[in-house]
Parts: sequence; structure tokens; C-alpha cells
Amino acid sequence: MSVQNVLKLIKDNNIEWVDFRFVDLLGRAHHISLPAAEVDEATFENGVAFDGSSITGFRGIEESDMVMMPDTESVFIDPFTAHPTLNIMCNIHTPDGERYDRDPRSIAQKAEEYLQKSGVGTAAYFAPESEFFIFDDVRFETGINKSYFEVDSEEAFWNTARKEEGGNLGFKVRQKGGYVPVQPVDTQQDIRSEMCRLLMESGLRIERHHHEVATAGQGEINFRFDTLTKTADNLMKYKYIVHNTARQYGKVATFMPKPLFGDNGSGMHVHQSIFNGDTPLFYEKGGYANLSDLAMYYIGGILHHAPALIAITNPSTNSFKRLVPGYEAPVNLVFSKGNRSAAIRIPVAAVTPKGCRIEFRTPDSTANPYLAFAAMLLAGLDGIKNKLDPRALGYGPFDKNIYELSDAEKAEIRSVPGTLDEALDALEADHAFLTESGVFSEDFIKNYIELKRAEAKSVSIRIHPHEYSLYFDC
Repeated sequence: MSVQNVLKLIKDNNIEWVDFRFVDLLGRAHHISLPAAEVDEATFENGVAFDGSSITGFRGIEESDMVMMPDTESVFIDPFTAHPTLNIMCNIHTPDGERYDRDPRSIAQKAEEYLQKSGVGTAAYFAPESEFFIFDDVRFETGINKSYFEVDSEEAFWNTARKEEGGNLGFKVRQKGGYVPVQPVDTQQDIRSEMCRLLMESGLRIERHHHEVATAGQGEINFRFDTLTKTADNLMKYKYIVHNTARQYGKVATFMPKPLFGDNGSGMHVHQSIFNGDTPLFYEKGGYANLSDLAMYYIGGILHHAPALIAITNPSTNSFKRLVPGYEAPVNLVFSKGNRSAAIRIPVAAVTPKGCRIEFRTPDSTANPYLAFAAMLLAGLDGIKNKLDPRALGYGPFDKNIYELSDAEKAEIRSVPGTLDEALDALEADHAFLTESGVFSEDFIKNYIELKRAEAKSVSIRIHPHEYSLYFDC
């Protein structure tokens, strides 16, 4: 969309405010709103200034001036503001006009540019399946003398005897029993449909929505794939609309990977493929799951670099509460067709040549999508460059239930890192595939690891309530 078309959109829709947004290292969106009357062609040419020193992981106070440069392809009308508002995603530049090397959105764009320069293909397509919970109430506190969390949901199995409902209506979702039940068990059909309506109005092509496996309001909405940066933009839009629609219903949505103990967590399974123009490069009839050698090498790159990659695709301490055996958790660094216990699954049901793709099941939505998609693409391209065949490297295929293998067989399978610190150790030792191309800088990697180690330490030094159960009577 041209600048002139954006200005016309503002005029035709009586827009009062233009909201300029960017994403920080942690994947949180930030915004500054300008009166629509103050937005003209010069705004798009010169950008919008902001203080980078107030954003975690960006700049020091001595070099804090930064500029948001709006991307006219990312506009959508905000469905939640009382005053008509147009939202625009931005890249971050330094005052001298250079792309900021810690800007996640710029990193995503550089990854796409690297793909084109590599000669492998012209575009990489991504489609994340980002799961979430919708709760009725959430409370948490951590302090010197207390630490707890408590969440609640009208459909949770632990509320079969609750009296506060004014007459308990039953039909609760059993633990691990929430996969696609109809109403009245599924209490959130209407709220998910409203989310989808708003998502479609904002430009996303919605494919389906449904209740997910866990009790207490786990859901999933799938939207159509797109190119790397556009998909990351769409995921930010998706999370924004899910969060705010839940709030309008008096509820709260979270993409936290493991908010409940003993039930399935929320993942972000990422489908991905590479095209050369209109030609799908992952398809070859007769290959394993109809995959081409190029697709196999791509899989090899992801699995080979997975321990380091997971520091970016699963960047929270809570991520590793989900990545444990059971609960459909993809903890095994292998690939398979149709097997959901493998880190990489190749969908085979109703797949056309253009729909041929791989699904990396390990990521979750604490990941910054711009960084996660860029890192996955670079790992896959490194596999193609070095012809890392996952079959020769012992990564499968494994087409049986991995959880039912013998201990000796399981010992032959690599697993994901067990903690965030282990993943960060792997990233520290293995990141040339990210920096060799110039997409990620050494400064970015060092800064990212420092931020995430500080997060991990802040959790590890705190007293856990379960420790009282284990040790208080010693």
C-alpha cells in the first residue's frame, strides 16, 4: 500500500489517531499515537522518534534517540479503541538512518533478503499454530514471605463442586479431555468466533478455530500462512486481538506455555516451506512423505541446530515446564510423518504439492516471532547449504510412538535442552549459522543471552511453594 493510499484510508474512515508500533527483544509491542491531522507524507519519510533507553535490551541513556519507520503494508484499523485508530507496524532505525541491528523486525527482513541472495528460493512461508488459555480469573504474587499463583475457569475440571455459580451446571472439561468437544462442554465457542470475526476484519484469513486438549479454556485459532515478516506481523495482530477480545468478555487470555500443572501446555507449532516463485521446493513425489532432498536438508539444519535454536523459539523458563515427556510435548529431536511426539512432523493428510511443508512443534508463544521465524529459516538454510541429511545424522524418521520405545531405544534419541540455561549454553556455543549471514549480529546474540540469563537467574533464586511441601518438616 502506498503512502497516498494510507492517507486516503485515514481520511475515508475518519481516523482520529494513528498508532505507530514496534516490537522489543522479548516480543512485546509498544506504541506511540499521533493525531491523524499531524500525519502526512513527511511522517512516513522521517519516522517517529522515541526513547530507546526505556526499552529493555535496546540502548543506553547516552544514545537513546531512536526512530520508528512505518511500514505501509502493515496497517489495520484498531477494533478496540473508542476513537477511530489506524495501527502501523514500524522498523527501528538509528538517528542517522541505519537499520538498528537489535530490531527484531529488521532481523526478520534481513533473513528474507538472505534467502533471496542464497539462490535457494524467493520466499519462505510460515504458519504458526499459537495456542492459548482463556481464564476467568488470575492471581499471582511473589515476595519476601509469599509466592503463589491461582487461576480459575468456569469449565475447569476442579470446579465440579463449586457453589459460587448459583447452581453448578456441570459439563466441565476433563483433565486432558478438552480436544474439540461441542457445547455445553466447550463454553468458549462464541468468544473464539468473535476473535475470528475481528481477525478477519483486520485482514487475516482464518482457517478454523477449536477448543484444545487441556481443561480450563485452552483454545486455538489458525490463520493462513504468509511470508516470514508478514506472518510475524500477523501473529502480533493475532495476540493483540485475542488478548483484547478476552478482556471485553471479562476474561483474560494468556499464551504462557505452561500455566497449569498436570495438563497440556500451549505450543506454537510452526509450519514452514520455501518456494521459488510459484514452485514449491519441499515437494517431491515418491520421497519420504513426498519431501524433496532440499526439504530433508532443511529439516537436518533445524534438528542439528535445535539446542541453540530453542533458546530463541522457547525463550522462557516456563517453556521448559511444557517441554517434558507426555502432554503431547515434542521433546524428541527427530522427524516423522504424522507423529506428534517428534520435534518435526511432516503433515501428510490432504496435502497438495504447494501445501507440502514441515511442522516444527517445539516452539511456543513466549518467542518473539520475528526472531524465531528468522532463526528457523537460517537453521534450515544452513542445513541446505551443508547438505545435512537428517536420516544420515540419526534424526529419523521415527514413525512409531516414541514414548513406547524401550529405554535403550530412547537413549539413542537426542532430546531438547532441559532448562533455559542449557539452551542458552547451546546458543553461546552454536550461533555461526545466525551471524555468518549477517542477519543476527554478535552484539545481538551477546545482549540476548545476557537478558535471558538474567531472567533464568531471577526464577532460580526464588523459593518455590512446592519446596515447602518437600522440605519444611526437615
